[in-house]
Amino acid sequence: MKKILISFIRQFLFWILFFNLNRLVFILYYIRIIQAENISFSEVPGIFLHSFHLDLATACYLMILPFFLLLIQSIYSPKWLNWINKIYTSILIFIYSLTEVGEMGIYSDWKTKLTYKILKYFSHPSEIYNSAETTTFFLLFLLLIFLTLTGIFAYYKLFYVEINHEKRRWWFTLAFLLLTPGLLFMGLRGGTQQIPITPSESYYSKHNILNLAAVNNLFNLYISVFENLPNFSKNPYIFMDDKVAETLVSQIYYTPRDTTISILKTSRPNIMLIILESWSADLVEDLGGEPGISPEFKKLEKGGILFDSIFASGSRSEQGMACIFGGFPAHPISSITIQPDKFIKLPSMPRIMNKLGYQTSYYFGGQLIYGNIKSYIFFNEFKRIVEGDDFPKELPRGKLGIHDEYTLEYWHQEMNREKEPFFSALFTVSTHSPWDEPYPRQLSWGGNEHKYINSAHYTDHCLGDFFARVKNEPWYKNTLFIIVADHSRNSYRNWHPHSRDYHKIPLLFYGDVIKDEWKGKVWHMLGNQHDLAATLLAQLGQNSKDFHWSKNLMNPFSPQFAYYTTEDGLGWQRRNAYFAWDSGPNYFYFDMIPPKIHDSIVKEGKAYLQRVFGEYYGD
Repeated sequence: MKKILISFIRQFLFWILFFNLNRLVFILYYIRIIQAENISFSEVPGIFLHSFHLDLATACYLMILPFFLLLIQSIYSPKWLNWINKIYTSILIFIYSLTEVGEMGIYSDWKTKLTYKILKYFSHPSEIYNSAETTTFFLLFLLLIFLTLTGIFAYYKLFYVEINHEKRRWWFTLAFLLLTPGLLFMGLRGGTQQIPITPSESYYSKHNILNLAAVNNLFNLYISVFENLPNFSKNPYIFMDDKVAETLVSQIYYTPRDTTISILKTSRPNIMLIILESWSADLVEDLGGEPGISPEFKKLEKGGILFDSIFASGSRSEQGMACIFGGFPAHPISSITIQPDKFIKLPSMPRIMNKLGYQTSYYFGGQLIYGNIKSYIFFNEFKRIVEGDDFPKELPRGKLGIHDEYTLEYWHQEMNREKEPFFSALFTVSTHSPWDEPYPRQLSWGGNEHKYINSAHYTDHCLGDFFARVKNEPWYKNTLFIIVADHSRNSYRNWHPHSRDYHKIPLLFYGDVIKDEWKGKVWHMLGNQHDLAATLLAQLGQNSKDFHWSKNLMNPFSPQFAYYTTEDGLGWQRRNAYFAWDSGPNYFYFDMIPPKIHDSIVKEGKAYLQRVFGEYYGD
């Protein structure tokens, strides 16, 4: 029985070491790029430290079959079972080595890891050879042989333990069966935390090559394939000829005058962006919600501009981040933040702010690994990123992270030390289950969403305290505060999830930096939170052409429309028309379009979805 345990542990250890051998070869292969980017040598070893958790999870996946083989061998252990294990592991060694040399081959051009796209190329292997320099191809081929043979030799000679004719110990077999699966499951999901592990776990550096080297190849490829299974062959949302769709989208965005209403007293304000987790418009009285949930937000409206017709295009936090910082609408099936090879093509608000001389930062009291947000935030080149474990250890925490009152106060103190101008974002956490905020004042109503509205009541209270404190700071008068939700969620109104009411969210511009005549105004422009990029850049006097999905909400000539996605469809709004449609049952959940314009409005919405997903898909 001792051999069974030793075999399991040594096979597990083999994978951790083999992953790092591949990682080392990758770093040596691209040592010139590392030197060219002036990366400090002291930062390189961090690759091996920050890769551990993802490697551990990957090893747990790979050890599932060896576990079952060893379980059988604890009862019945002929020699041929050893060969099944060896052949299985040899195949995986070859596959992993292949992913490594594949990444070496594509990094210089793609600047990303292998994704689901590589599976498309396997149908035309000659193109892989023809598109590579001959010397490079054969060097990578030799490295493939080296890694494969080295891995197989080390596994057979140094790590694998032969199990032959072992004595049966029923108590051991039962214990092995009961305990090991639980440990493997805990390992493959990254621990006992609520959010399973994602490739973001390995991101730690501002240098893309170090982050990509730290991310486990197989885990990353698995996530990429899993997220794109439904659309391997083609864009699943083709409703018309693509040129017709492009023309329609151009017409949708047509703006007769490129102008803007200037609402700020300066073109270089500090910008503090508060991203509210899961805030529905139903939490805000002046957006149609019941009074008393967010009284502090209502007070802030008097000192700012409330946008009362804004909708989240997605329903998940990672989609919201791409909307806010990349100006890219959400789409069905997947999220662009899951795909580093895709989000590297998006424009970036933080990168623009860096070029304008802003100090950029991002704060979140929880874990950024959810939805691969961490890798997206790192790639966007925020100069400082602070998440849960980076905050002082003594700050009180709930199950998901540090409560909002403490992150907001920490953020306040951080900005006191920040050089102006600064562009800083804080993502709240308390309005997400399990609703464990430390607030004694409870609203007594809310039905099935009683806990949700009380969590929002708490966050609103935290906002009130935050603004009461920061208004005395010297940087306050030159700071624009933008309060926006990442997405909406179900409220006490229990809207249908395909309805526009479900997706409506708050957006508020606030601060002394806003011109006095605009304070207390309600702005009725119909739009999405991915319109924030073009709107803000216009106020700063900057061109927003790269954010081609974003329109300027403060341009009175901007087209009035809003879009949102469902899991397999879309919602589309004009001022006089609205529909929500799902491609699964090919069914209109809502159809509020005047008959005379019905076909044209439906065609607009479908063209929009076709082009958004088409850009994500890469066609």
